Amino acid sequence: MPRPDSDTAPRLHSLPVLLRLTGRPVILAGDGPAADAKRRLLERAGAMVVAPDDPAATDAALAIVAMEEEADALPVIAALKARGVLVNATDRPAYCDFTLPAIIDRHPVLIAIGTGGASAGLAKALRQRLEAMLPASLGKLADSLEAARSAIRTRWPDAADRRRAIDAALDPEGPLDPLRAHDGDAVARWLTAVATDARTGLVTLIIDHNDPDMLRLWQARLLGQADRVFHHPDVPKAVLERARADAEQIITPQPPAAAGDGLDLWLDYAPLANGRSGRT
Repeated sequence: MPRPDSDTAPRLHSLPVLLRLTGRPVILAGDGPAADAKRRLLERAGAMVVAPDDPAATDAALAIVAMEEEADALPVIAALKARGVLVNATDRPAYCDFTLPAIIDRHPVLIAIGTGGASAGLAKALRQRLEAMLPASLGKLADSLEAARSAIRTRWPDAADRRRAIDAALDPEGPLDPLRAHDGDAVARWLTAVATDARTGLVTLIIDHNDPDMLRLWQARLLGQADRVFHHPDVPKAVLERARADAEQIITPQPPAAAGDGLDLWLDYAPLANGRSGRT
């Protein structure tokens, strides 16, 4: 079997993580409106906000430097980094070890939208658009799925089967479609209903364009569900970036002879030429 080509794998400019900060010290340097906004955010996350010279700051792993004047900010940033502290420097992305995304809160669901510091305005605009799409009941759906974890494991003991069943339930128009409003019994009804087997085996998908925004809904869904993506070398990187982040991507000129466990996707690229597919 061909090996994944790590040199052509899609790369992330940052690794998104969700940090639990309850009761933990986080350094905040600066004052004024920007620092006040960061303080509110940290306190909302349960962090213990401390100044750089506070004794508790010695235990801090994170710091936010929200200082207006660069001449004041740079020495503070350098001192914190020298101590091994990860720094977010407000409005100075070149000095940031981490960035703070725009947040959609449907407790316990958190959706973070980041641009790597390129544009806070763009992240905010995306948050506002996406927030309008998400029902208020989304958090209750997450709570119900957590409460049903044992029942779900009992019904699907195999982890791969369990993941595929949950994926199918959460599909658009599925019984647990997260973009639709649900009452508190939706998960229970799903578990007692006759389950439809999730898609497994090898599925072939031929892409005729290089724009991922032109993917049809069912094509994007397959890319998001596949455990392994076998793809022709010509498949555009932008399309491959729509695959699951943890899916194995394998470059090969031909589809695999047999499918493995779960869902395998053979992705070919045949750009349209004069109205017809360019590869036969």
